[in-house]
Amino acid sequence: MTEIATAVDEVWLVLAAALVMFMQAGFALVEAGFTQAKHAGNIIMKNVMDFSVGGITYWAFGFALAYGGSSLGGFMAYGEVFFFDESSRASEWFFQVVFAATAATIVSGALAGRVKFTAYLIYTPFITGLIYPIVTHWVWGGGWLSEIGFVDFAGSGVVHMLGGAAALAGVLVIGPRLGKYGEDGRPRVIPGHSLTHGALGVFILWFGWYGFNAGSTLAAVGQDIAHPAVTTTLSAAAGAVGAMFTSWAVTGKPEVGYTINGVLAGLVGITAGTASIGFSMSIVTGLVAGALMVGSVIFLERGGIDDPVGAIQFTGPPVSGAFLR
Repeated sequence: MTEIATAVDEVWLVLAAALVMFMQAGFALVEAGFTQAKHAGNIIMKNVMDFSVGGITYWAFGFALAYGGSSLGGFMAYGEVFFFDESSRASEWFFQVVFAATAATIVSGALAGRVKFTAYLIYTPFITGLIYPIVTHWVWGGGWLSEIGFVDFAGSGVVHMLGGAAALAGVLVIGPRLGKYGEDGRPRVIPGHSLTHGALGVFILWFGWYGFNAGSTLAAVGQDIAHPAVTTTLSAAAGAVGAMFTSWAVTGKPEVGYTINGVLAGLVGITAGTASIGFSMSIVTGLVAGALMVGSVIFLERGGIDDPVGAIQFTGPPVSGAFLR
């Protein structure tokens, strides 16, 4: 029975990781669809390399910095550099590498239209092989945050806030796209080229998020994997509702961009507490996240921060009614 339970747990972890890996397709569609067509090739290449270069980097030393044999003062792990053929931890590594790639790809769309592909290739190994693993160790590897009681079940902070913070830093350094702001300083709409691609990407991300949240049980036997699946569903749905009604109140119409962005806001908002928050509170979480997303998009855009795909605002696509004007 023990062998069967172990096998079932490993199948569940690998399946969940595959779902998270499929989120790369969702990110690619969202980022490409909500930016100008001329940037699509650049964005697709960045998403492919996020996982390809990032995966090799994480195998080489990222996993060791997060979950190595020893901890350096709770700041980072060390030991076990280069994963080689450690098959006993293969499913664990696979589940973690897809999270690392997710954190990296969040930045891709935020910098669309302003960063050369060669420059992005330099950035990707740093976030997947150094920055993300160290932060991972703080929370999930027994580091200093876990020691003081910090809990992030599936990565609202470890993955999404980290990616959003990196995106914000990049946007602040590089500045807005040419033509984004007029001479009077007011933001202009730069429409994306495919609302359909963006919406499909959001649905793929929602689908993959079940691996993200429910998979973070790290096992199937003896674990309640249905609870995080339900809270994930309710918060995402409520995020769309909250964003739609908030955008309706602000702009006078239920804007598509804000609404589908609300789905991602609800997903990111519930991820940290998906296994412990009740069903009714998950709806509240999504409603609040969706409303906050609308406000943050407007606030940051008016403040001169140009984020074409809304990576800073709960890692979602752009809004501003780009497809409705």
